[in-house]
Amino acid sequence: MQTAGEYARLMRLDRPIGIWLLLWPTLWALWLASAGRPDEHVFIVFVLGVVLMRSAGCVINDFADRDFDPHVRRTRDRPLAARRLDAREALVLFAALSLIALGLVLTLNRLTQLLAVAGGILTLVYPFMKRRFPLPQIWLGASFAWSVPMAYAAETGGVPRVAWLVFIAVTLWTAAYDTIYAMVDREDDLKIGIHSSAILFGDMDRSLIGAMQLMTLLALGLVGRNLELAAWYFAGLAIAACLALYQQYLIRDRDPDRCFRAFLNNHYFGMAVFIGIALDYLFRG
Repeated sequence: MQTAGEYARLMRLDRPIGIWLLLWPTLWALWLASAGRPDEHVFIVFVLGVVLMRSAGCVINDFADRDFDPHVRRTRDRPLAARRLDAREALVLFAALSLIALGLVLTLNRLTQLLAVAGGILTLVYPFMKRRFPLPQIWLGASFAWSVPMAYAAETGGVPRVAWLVFIAVTLWTAAYDTIYAMVDREDDLKIGIHSSAILFGDMDRSLIGAMQLMTLLALGLVGRNLELAAWYFAGLAIAACLALYQQYLIRDRDPDRCFRAFLNNHYFGMAVFIGIALDYLFRG
């Protein structure tokens, strides 16, 4: 039972914020692609896929960072960093989660399967980008946003231009909140040589996070206009904008604890946008 608990912690099942942050844009895409009526089978596959791939992503991330995490205050007690599990166990778990996810996606159409392969590569490569790429948060954003074209492909058999606009919005949103997250570890990351947008942006961090948040909202606004969404949708965006302003307030002094609170607040940002989408389709005449 103790080992099972360590596996759960390795998959971050005790910290579901990552599941929510991946699930909300997936739900945005499913509802937008289906005009508010997603196929039940597709819905179940994508919800389970979110849990599986977020868990697999955490496992491979901790495998890649197993020699770095012991030197970071926030991560030093993770199962691999603390040597309560070994690298072989992590790789077996990653393979098992990936195979289950593959089994699910094989029940969907061919285009979705091909996109899933590309998404798997994005997930696998991301942990190693932090060694060389100065903006790994953008790569993570693309990884998290990849569920958008997949959802459109599963629901409609194609990926229209509006799907890529949603993809851009999700990429920017993810990069913004993960930069906030990286602000928590900035000092430790500088010591051990890990790249992040928080380090690259320096004193411009708050301004550039704000710019990405604004571009996210503008992109989502264009989505609403393109799909002729109405008041409920834009009310959801207005609430999301207020939450972005609140996050800016929290990170004003770059205090790590407040930055972490701002990161967690993005759960409500994603929820607000989804509720706006769902209500807009629910109350259409």
